[in-house]
Amino acid sequence: MSHSLNELQNLNGKTALVTGGAGYLGMAMCEVLAELGSNIIIASRNLDKVETAREKLKIKFPDIEVHSLQLDLLDDTSIKNLFHNINSLDILINNAWSGKKNSFESISNDDWEYDINLSLNSVFKMIKHAKPLLKKNKGVILNVSSMYGHIAPDYRLYNNDNYVNPPSYGAAKAGVIQFTKYLASFLAPEGIRVNCISPGAFPHKETQQDHEFMERLGSKNPLNRIGYPDELKGVVALLCTNASSYMTGQNICVDGGWGIW
Repeated sequence: MSHSLNELQNLNGKTALVTGGAGYLGMAMCEVLAELGSNIIIASRNLDKVETAREKLKIKFPDIEVHSLQLDLLDDTSIKNLFHNINSLDILINNAWSGKKNSFESISNDDWEYDINLSLNSVFKMIKHAKPLLKKNKGVILNVSSMYGHIAPDYRLYNNDNYVNPPSYGAAKAGVIQFTKYLASFLAPEGIRVNCISPGAFPHKETQQDHEFMERLGSKNPLNRIGYPDELKGVVALLCTNASSYMTGQNICVDGGWGIW
């Protein structure tokens, strides 16, 4: 049976949970899923920020349901309580991240453990809790890794402690890519697809004010520029809908071609 692209990407009646959905990249992910008809659950530690994001989405997409829930990914009870408030789930996007700008010299044991817990261990915990709901609906998991999950940062870029890339970040994101592949294999019999995206470089607006650093950063890829949140919408639309129904275990790089050099 043949389906149009519009039919394959139709998410009407579906529900998507996006961790860090009120953030710089997370908001773009929420927007594209809402545009395709999905109801949205935005989860974050900062409830005020989540409420603001919820209001923006409701104004832009009045025909969908948008819920804001508080979530501390470092608190097992908070994760458990989150899923007590969710009755049905079709899409889980593990996107949340925060951390310090550490070098190998400056990073402490506590900093390392914080980053691994937030960027990798929380993905494991979220999927453990979400699996029963996703199994019922033959759902989709999209993990957000990074280009630094499969390549090393160029030390020559980071001559300022404000931008230095912590070793814990890439280590955790590499784990996310491998965990994605593992889950794609072992959750396939239950009808759950699992894929991953590796964005880079998508510096926040504050960092973009340093034009000299932006020039150095952008020159590292063939497109000679940084990425912007809307440029993730296409790959999210692909991997979270039936347009990718024969794809699982994949890590798609959205990096301006950075990794080919």
